[in-house]
Amino acid sequence: MRDVGTGCRITYNGELYNFRKLRSDLEARGHRFFSDTDTEVLLRLYLDQGPAMLEALDGIFAFAIWDPRAGELLLARDGLGVKPLYWTDTGSTLVFASEIKALIDVPGVCRGLDLQAVEATLLHLWCPAPRTVLRGVSKLEPGTAMIVRAGKVSRLWRWFQIPVQEPMLHGDRVEVLRQTLARSVADQLVADVPIGAFLSGGVDSSAVVAFAARENPGLPCFTMRFASGTTAAEGFDDDLPYARKVAAYLGVKLVEVPVSADLSSELEDMVYQLDEPQADLAPLNVRRVAEAARDRGIKVLLAGTGGDDLFAGYRRHQAVAIERVWAWFPRALRRGLRASADRLPAASPWGRRARRAFRQADLDQDERIAGYFAWIGESDVRALFTRDVAGRLSALGPYAPLLAALRELPGDVDPVNRVAYLDARYFLADHNLNYTDKMSMAVGVEVRVPLLARRIVELAAAVPVREKLRLGTGKWVLREALQPILPAEILRRSKTGFGVPLRTWLHRELGELVGDTLSPGQLGRSGVFDPSAVQRLLENDRAGRVDAAYPLLAIVCIELWCRRMGVSA
Repeated sequence: MRDVGTGCRITYNGELYNFRKLRSDLEARGHRFFSDTDTEVLLRLYLDQGPAMLEALDGIFAFAIWDPRAGELLLARDGLGVKPLYWTDTGSTLVFASEIKALIDVPGVCRGLDLQAVEATLLHLWCPAPRTVLRGVSKLEPGTAMIVRAGKVSRLWRWFQIPVQEPMLHGDRVEVLRQTLARSVADQLVADVPIGAFLSGGVDSSAVVAFAARENPGLPCFTMRFASGTTAAEGFDDDLPYARKVAAYLGVKLVEVPVSADLSSELEDMVYQLDEPQADLAPLNVRRVAEAARDRGIKVLLAGTGGDDLFAGYRRHQAVAIERVWAWFPRALRRGLRASADRLPAASPWGRRARRAFRQADLDQDERIAGYFAWIGESDVRALFTRDVAGRLSALGPYAPLLAALRELPGDVDPVNRVAYLDARYFLADHNLNYTDKMSMAVGVEVRVPLLARRIVELAAAVPVREKLRLGTGKWVLREALQPILPAEILRRSKTGFGVPLRTWLHRELGELVGDTLSPGQLGRSGVFDPSAVQRLLENDRAGRVDAAYPLLAIVCIELWCRRMGVSA
């Protein structure tokens, strides 16, 4: 969109939830509008306030505004990173886009791998911003903006700081949270197209649906129905029975979307759509749900993403809290815990969780916290690379971005909140939100995330840890806030995943694809991984000696990405 008077132009992806209030304020200051769009509100807000406009925004967005009067380009991304934004400096020009695939063929863009990013992807299953696996292409971090002059970055700053441990909110925090949730969901129901919702039967998606159904009775909801395999081996319950109970309780329509291992045929396309190799099959679920919604004329879906991150709902939050019991042990005794980790059974969910909890038991607090975001040991990761690639890796190691982020926090921030900060800053944006946005938008459906509204993010930071985690139960305050509107059985339900039975499928339905992709001939093309080391890992996983399903999937996704993008080491 172009402003005729100044020549300023905007290109924009997203949704501004407070645009009507902003428009009213701008009209009161004399601005005239020629459309009813939030795009024009953004443009005129810039004309009114310049880059300071960012502080007033409540929404999900990535945008660029070109101001010919100053010869400046403003690039900005929303506070939690719901919408993606990539950029690269070719040496003579700065180029930006919502997708890496739009940049890869631009003259001057390096087509080599960022090996540090590849290492981080093996460790975490995703890559922390600002790096991407394509050398020279960066992600603009969540809550960050930049000004470009003459093709060069002249200013880069963080306009939104993720709140971590704010002064405690006094009064009835349960009631305040309930009212804030209701307002956030209502705000995000505003649309000129039909709206639906994800419904897994977990606490977070059920909360969003419960509040949305008040405003939109009969809201169409979507859940997954697995046609083969079982999620028991993954350590979580099947969602379907719970989703059915919530739908019946709230009186909403439930669409059951069938999922089977034939999704494996879509794996290569998934890697292409995501732009970045992410070792998770949950993105395929998102696309199936989005396709089902689109086929029914629904263009917007609400999701429960963010509740676990903000209110300590992941097992790693519980594990860090339990650390208080043994963190005071002498380091020698903690080394014993670490040594015992590899002797725990890799085939059972509890054994895998204990392994991860004890893997870095003798390290300092922040190193242990960063370790909870790893799926494989750092030394085990490096052993998978060819000798040439291993020699080119940074001595800082793949934990460096997470450790640097933790060092920015005051020392008195509670360990649980330190984990939650990494969740919000990296895991959400670089993993969950990235695949949710990319896979839904690939079929023309927008996903909104009411639990990540700015007011809820700020409220969560003011809730004491003891009200997030209580007696080993995560999201205590959120569950309390939902008691009047959801069945007790749902509120008692433990955290489950939005994945597929990967460990079952990996060696059965996906076996042929995995075998072909990880064959010495295929691995030799990219030159990243040592074929013999990968083969040993695959054999040890099949024998149950290690749990390497997700690291193996990471290697598969990296190789598929390299093949599709024409990139090598």
